[in-house]
Amino acid sequence: MTPFSELLADYPLLERGLAWAAVVLLAAVAYGITRYLIRRRLPALVERSATRLDDILLARSVFRRLGYLVPVLVLGAFTSLAGELAPLMERFLAAATALIIIITLGALLGAIDDLMRPSEAARRLGLSSYIQIARLALYLLGGIAVLAILLGRSPLALLSGIGALTAILLLIFRDTLLSFVASLRISSGGLLRMGDWIEMPDFGADGDVIGISLYTVTIQNWDKTISTIPTFKFLDHSFKNWRGMTESGGRRVKRAVYVDMNSVRLCDDKLLDRFGKFELIADYVSSRRREVESYNRDQQVDTSELINGRRMTNLGTFRAYVEAYLTNHPQVRSDMTLMVRQRAPGAHGLPLEIYAFTTDTRWEVYEGIQADIFDHILAVAPEFGLRIFQDPTGADWRRLGPAHQQA
Repeated sequence: MTPFSELLADYPLLERGLAWAAVVLLAAVAYGITRYLIRRRLPALVERSATRLDDILLARSVFRRLGYLVPVLVLGAFTSLAGELAPLMERFLAAATALIIIITLGALLGAIDDLMRPSEAARRLGLSSYIQIARLALYLLGGIAVLAILLGRSPLALLSGIGALTAILLLIFRDTLLSFVASLRISSGGLLRMGDWIEMPDFGADGDVIGISLYTVTIQNWDKTISTIPTFKFLDHSFKNWRGMTESGGRRVKRAVYVDMNSVRLCDDKLLDRFGKFELIADYVSSRRREVESYNRDQQVDTSELINGRRMTNLGTFRAYVEAYLTNHPQVRSDMTLMVRQRAPGAHGLPLEIYAFTTDTRWEVYEGIQADIFDHILAVAPEFGLRIFQDPTGADWRRLGPAHQQA
């Protein structure tokens, strides 16, 4: 034997220490080579690939985390050198292997989320929330498994042993558990989807949903501000989802003009002759006029006075005109509810409300259609002898004359 071999034989701890130093050096070299290949060579191969999956896996560090297994496997091949400490070392390496697999799977789930997120189906089903739930379950169960390996106990036994900590865990993870339940209800019930327009007055939110995660829902308001609301708040706070309006293809117009009640009057023959020249209601005026005349004739009504018998009014004829105008409007849905109704009169006149649906649900287009409709209604009302009510202004008072101004 050489002097060095004799020295090692006399000092077994030194021999074991040098052997382990060589094993650790070998593991470090193996990890260094693996890291070089992943950081320097792998990106070039990924760039030449036409698929998007490998780019996402590289960005999510899946390969880098998987590379941690190399030194662990090298060390695991020489555990026999540890002697009586071999079982402890094997347990430690098994726990490290489990931990590496868990974090790699977590990164893989994140990559799947990135890959699926642009698809319409993923946004509709809220896939991101399910993936975050899966990652949370993976880390929780994985942590218990790693702890069980280190302690040398069964994971089931470990779970039964922490029953006393349940109350504390529930308190610590209260928001997480509530968000978990909320995500399941939102996703399974279709209550909320990416791109939905929602209103949530309690949080000042009014805009499009741009993000749904396990913990928060992100909304871009119409003024371009961002509202971030905890997911579980959608279970105990009311909110309005406008998705039904978008999917129906019609957006409601519900607005009234106020008619001055002093301008409402009965129609005489001269006025009816004039209304009969309006193309949209020519048939209506003709048929309605015959109906009224037939009734009055059958009832032997003295028609020398307008107040006797049945008469058409300028307001009723105007309602018929507005309804015909809306029915023939190319941007108003004729297959949905359409009516022109009177509301209860008040201090500002008689509300004549238009209730209809536009063919375009986009906000800016909808507002343009609605404005055009009311522009026309305001412009034609005087043709029926009607005045639209508005509170008197300074110009109104000046037109009254000096005597009224003094009074």
